[in-house]
Amino acid sequence: MNSLLKFPCSLFILSLILTSCGESLEDEPSQLQGSLTEIDVASKGGTQTLDVSGNVAWTISLNADWVHADPSQGQGDARVTFTIDSNSAESARNTEARLVGGGIVRTVRISQAKYVPEFPAYHIPADQSGMRDISSLALAAEMGVGWNLGNSLEAIGGESAWGNPVVTKAFVDEVKAAGFTSVRIPVAWSKFTNATNFTIDPTWMNRVQEVVDYAIGNGMYVLLNNHWDEGWMQPTFAQQVYVNDRLEKMWIQIALHFRDYDDHLLFAGSNEVMVDGDYGVPKPEYYTVQNSFNQTFVDAVRSTGGRNAYRNLVVQAFNTNIDNAVSFFEMPSDPTEDRLMVEVHYYDPYEFALKEDEVITQWGKDATDPAKTASSGGESFADGQLQKMKVNFIDKGVPVLLGEYCATDKKAEDNDIYREDFLRYISKSARGHGLVPFYWDNGFAGDYGSALFNRTTGEQIYPDLVKAVVE
Repeated sequence: MNSLLKFPCSLFILSLILTSCGESLEDEPSQLQGSLTEIDVASKGGTQTLDVSGNVAWTISLNADWVHADPSQGQGDARVTFTIDSNSAESARNTEARLVGGGIVRTVRISQAKYVPEFPAYHIPADQSGMRDISSLALAAEMGVGWNLGNSLEAIGGESAWGNPVVTKAFVDEVKAAGFTSVRIPVAWSKFTNATNFTIDPTWMNRVQEVVDYAIGNGMYVLLNNHWDEGWMQPTFAQQVYVNDRLEKMWIQIALHFRDYDDHLLFAGSNEVMVDGDYGVPKPEYYTVQNSFNQTFVDAVRSTGGRNAYRNLVVQAFNTNIDNAVSFFEMPSDPTEDRLMVEVHYYDPYEFALKEDEVITQWGKDATDPAKTASSGGESFADGQLQKMKVNFIDKGVPVLLGEYCATDKKAEDNDIYREDFLRYISKSARGHGLVPFYWDNGFAGDYGSALFNRTTGEQIYPDLVKAVVE
């Protein structure tokens, strides 16, 4: 009888135990925790890990596209990596990630700092004093008519190596008195004290500054460029890294030296960049690389800060050709709005403007001998080319400089009459289409020269041609 009583009791106790165990397995409360409640990251972005612990299935809920979670869902314990994109905005940003599962929500607040540029040691804060708050188009309109100090500071071997005398203030004053209000100064900068790191000789830098000051001192605008300089700017993939490195180092030095000048000084990154001897339509390689030169130039100058943060910069079409500008030019990105200009040149028809022979000596609608006149390149052609620059650039808010144009002296009978017609028409058409014209004067008044002035005395060699350009 005692054993029979014990047996039901044992079953009852076992039943209670099993029932209790079953209830524990079925009714265990949900658990979900995260190791973080806040994430703070710098503007450059980065990663942060979140350790998840729990006994339920969970997901990560995000409401910002600049935060990413991996994995974004799971079961029980896991490690989640948050990746935060860089912040390019000048304001901080905030969001939150939610860890959700088993009816539990855990919130992780995510904060990211605003973008703060990392500047090199030579950088100073942007300084707009002396830099007027006017559009690049408005400044270009003030530049008037320009003249090139050709074959002087870009002469290889020294300032007078190509036959011109040393530039004087008295001479530059005569150019101003003739009616020119801007001067383009071509420069060969490769006078180095250290050729391995492209350190420009300070004596040469100071000499260039003297000439710049001659023009700035009498109220002229100055376009300071990096000219041919023995042709080291070859736009090929093979030379791209070398050229961009050299270009950057040289322009940083130039920009630092002239950083305190006001907006009467403009920088132009290069000249007629092309592959030596290839005057055809450029290959994609060529114009892609040349466009990278323009970007390197802009970045180098802007990196110096100060007034250079607001300076008007001039970038070039491939070989400064109008058709190449329309087809292949890519405007560099610039942190400063509305401070870029584009440069092209005009020497059409080549047979009349530049070719060294006495065959094509007449030009335009008043030409009398078809045998002495180019088959194309007359007034309507010129208008059409300049209209391309107006439609594709000027009408879109981008000023255009006609950095060079001329018709050389062929010493043929009546050639000066047609040179005058050409210069008057191109100068007028350029201004009428909104371009700023810069006459190319190489200082040489002999056969195939383009001088308007005697560089020693300042006297006008061709007063009628000067008048045709500046009127």
